[in-house]
Amino acid sequence: MKSLKLISSAIAMLICFVTMAQERTITGIISDENKQPLPGVTIINQTSKANTQTDFDGKYSIQAKTGDMLVITFIGYKTQRQKVQNSNIINIKMLPEMSSLQEVVVVGYGRSDSEYEDRSYARTERKAKKMVQAEMVQGYVAGVQVQNSANYIPSPIAIRGNANITPKNEPMYIIDGVPAKANQMSKINPNDIDNVSVLKDQAATSIYGSRAANGVVVISTKNELYKNLTEKELDKKLNIMPIPTEPTQEDYDAFVENAFESPKTAPLSTFSIDVDNASYTNIRRFLNNGQQVPKDAVRVEEMVNFFKYTYPQPKNEHPFSINTETSNSPWNTNTKILKIGLQGKNIPTENLPASNLVFLIDVSGSMSDMNKLPLLKQSLKILVNELRPKDKVAIVVYAGAAGMVLPPTSGDEKKTIIDALDKLQSGGSTAGGAGIELAYKTATENFIKDGNNRVILATDGDFNVGSSSNSDMEKLIEEKRKTGVFLTCLGYGMGNYKDSKMEILADKGNGNYAYIDNIQEANRFLGKEFKGSMFAIAKDVKIQIEFNPKQVQAYRLIGYENRKLRPEDFKNDAIDAGELGSNHTVTALYEIIPAGVKSDYLAEQPDDLKYTKAEPNSNNYSNELATIKFRYKKPDGEKSIEMVQVIENKSVVLEKASDDMKFSTAVAWFGLKLRDSKLISNKSSNDIAVLAKQGLSNDPDGYKAEFVRLVEISKQFN
Repeated sequence: MKSLKLISSAIAMLICFVTMAQERTITGIISDENKQPLPGVTIINQTSKANTQTDFDGKYSIQAKTGDMLVITFIGYKTQRQKVQNSNIINIKMLPEMSSLQEVVVVGYGRSDSEYEDRSYARTERKAKKMVQAEMVQGYVAGVQVQNSANYIPSPIAIRGNANITPKNEPMYIIDGVPAKANQMSKINPNDIDNVSVLKDQAATSIYGSRAANGVVVISTKNELYKNLTEKELDKKLNIMPIPTEPTQEDYDAFVENAFESPKTAPLSTFSIDVDNASYTNIRRFLNNGQQVPKDAVRVEEMVNFFKYTYPQPKNEHPFSINTETSNSPWNTNTKILKIGLQGKNIPTENLPASNLVFLIDVSGSMSDMNKLPLLKQSLKILVNELRPKDKVAIVVYAGAAGMVLPPTSGDEKKTIIDALDKLQSGGSTAGGAGIELAYKTATENFIKDGNNRVILATDGDFNVGSSSNSDMEKLIEEKRKTGVFLTCLGYGMGNYKDSKMEILADKGNGNYAYIDNIQEANRFLGKEFKGSMFAIAKDVKIQIEFNPKQVQAYRLIGYENRKLRPEDFKNDAIDAGELGSNHTVTALYEIIPAGVKSDYLAEQPDDLKYTKAEPNSNNYSNELATIKFRYKKPDGEKSIEMVQVIENKSVVLEKASDDMKFSTAVAWFGLKLRDSKLISNKSSNDIAVLAKQGLSNDPDGYKAEFVRLVEISKQFN
């Protein structure tokens, strides 16, 4: 009996030792003293030397064993140490290292070096003020660095403690409430400066959004000399000559915006849905960088569909609900806006099919910038954290040639997948075609019947080896679409970004397309909206609308220029169309000129013709504005299912319309303004912002509020 007890004790101790030796995933949230999440906090496993950083929501994930020591560090906060015990969840509250300074006052004190010794105090003071103009910030706030520059060239300022993804850690500058650039700040007379404030982390991004990811330097002058000035006016007042913009190598497809059509001559409007939103995040990148948005980079439907709207869940056997609303137009007198909204069914994560994913990653030399491969790797780690044990991931890379760096690996082996991502480095040319071939081959060899089979292509789109032309890529991806494998395109970078190739690949490859301009966008698309981005619940979704000519004199589809179909394509199941993801929303807007209304946008109408004159009909459908039809296939189906709904001829004034109607219309309005549309009469940024603010409800993540800020930023280009 005694020996039996000893054996039992030994087994228990052995199990304990084995348990302690097992490495597991530790997760948690790092917050500040006010319980607000901290992004960019570094967590290091002191034993294994593994390290990670918190995302935008303060969340982290790291591998550790019982007894390992986690060291948590962040600029401006005391270092924390936490021993791993039995729990897999460790939340940490950081404590400030020192009191935050609310204001930095500029004073004109000189330095004691020999250069000043033989000069008058007044002259010394003036020169010292110039030299400390940038340096005045350093030393007062934890984590602020200033690089000295000769000849009074503007000194680069870096505010550390942020999860930076741009090549430079340069902060945002605000002068008397006006967003400014470093060269503008350097031109301000130091004698005019009243005070300088430095904002970091959440204090900065909560006010100025993602533009403030590297901190904000706020300068106030004594008499608010530069208040309410545009960037051009600020340059003029500071005597700054405009710098010629460098030629861009970015590539966008040109297209002509949809014109008004008559339902008598064009009775049917047919198009494919579009759930992509790459255009919006790309526009955001331009505006946040103080650059004018290229006209062809603006696809209005992708701007509108970046945002989520409060449409009801479907209540029947179909995978989406249909919702319509009509109100007056804010940009043209006497026209109306018809909104069509689809709401995809929200399928619980545990009920989603198993995923067979292949990461196809561009590791060519053009991907070396910080906002390309380094951001790409961090982005895909967010996706990896969403995977379940039944999911699997393979990693294929391409540069001068294509190769597999990770065979299909279970979703519960997150460390193995992340380690493979961490080892990726850039170099060489870009054999994109070879990479696509290998990725699809890998996906089809590991195909899961009734599962989510998908290639995730992450690149700047700069294919320059092998099948490089857009037509070659289109043929290749159309052929691969027949395998039943879906495609997600993730775009990164700037300067040589090839939007045209990315859009073609997504459009022709049963796919969707997102432009990742920062880690917050990666967290939104690959984390928070993981289900909608990665799991299709309906494919080849087409819309066809027939307007009642008794009620509608003319109509035009706003956006979707690259998604229009011929009327006969609607019932042709061989014609490709867009995909709808779990819980996704899709919104389309039409502008309508009602019957009997005069409009400058209508061409001269021909006289009634003898053989096309319609016979009188006792039923003029006066209560119907239009009839709308939808066709879609199940994700693994080949035959379309059709839905039909009548749109009643009723409208409300915009002031009484839903918040979704107001906001989606404001976004479309802004897109039309950026495209310099000839079909809108009112192009006031102020009016756009006012309408958007009226529709700001249901904005838990602040994306709609950020949109209003972008409209404000765009005023400098008016």
